[in-house]
Amino acid sequence: MYDYTQALRRSRTSRENGAAPREVDVGGRSWLVLPGVFSPGDSRSSAAHLALLDFPVDGSLLEIGSGCGLIAVSAALAGCRGVVATDLNPVAVENTALNARRFGVADAVSCRLGDLFAPLAEEERFDVVYWHSNNVWTPPALTPEHVHELAYVDPGYDAHKRFFRDARAHLAPGGRVLLGVSSRAERTHLDLFAAHEHQRLVSLASTTVTEPEGPVVYELLELLGG
Repeated sequence: MYDYTQALRRSRTSRENGAAPREVDVGGRSWLVLPGVFSPGDSRSSAAHLALLDFPVDGSLLEIGSGCGLIAVSAALAGCRGVVATDLNPVAVENTALNARRFGVADAVSCRLGDLFAPLAEEERFDVVYWHSNNVWTPPALTPEHVHELAYVDPGYDAHKRFFRDARAHLAPGGRVLLGVSSRAERTHLDLFAAHEHQRLVSLASTTVTEPEGPVVYELLELLGG
């Protein structure tokens, strides 16, 4: 089992390094990152997952946990006609909106505050639902000291259970649910929670990146029915 305290330390270090707004270069673009928001400059995970994704050009995308807006804004720049980005961190919602304006796609990106699917209308449907998840498990009783930690960890995998339960209800016909995880995840737990909802996780692509702790595998999964 991955030592979840490492993820908490990474969050603390990121907050200390990001006490002021900063510019971070990822995917050939410079992104503004506000204090208290997960920074794609503090981990190679965001760049890795960005490279693994194929955006539904001319289609719609929902991103859960948008952070600074890297994925949501990149989707709009790639030609998605409608992007909705949700985050439970109000500063992250502001940050996504700022980067959408910076890159001229504010009209295509709707930034909403709330946990998982809570900000959506019941009838909203998307060609792709995507979450680069906080896939490090912690004990259920863990109380985060800062909302920033929830970009790294998911106590008791509560958010993942709710994601598996609700994600497919927001799919357009032929739509896909995609999940970005790493080898830090407790994959057996995730497979069991998906199976509880009569679904399964299938690996689409992966890449291995050297992080300070050693090699980490970043993987794109699809959640399928049955």
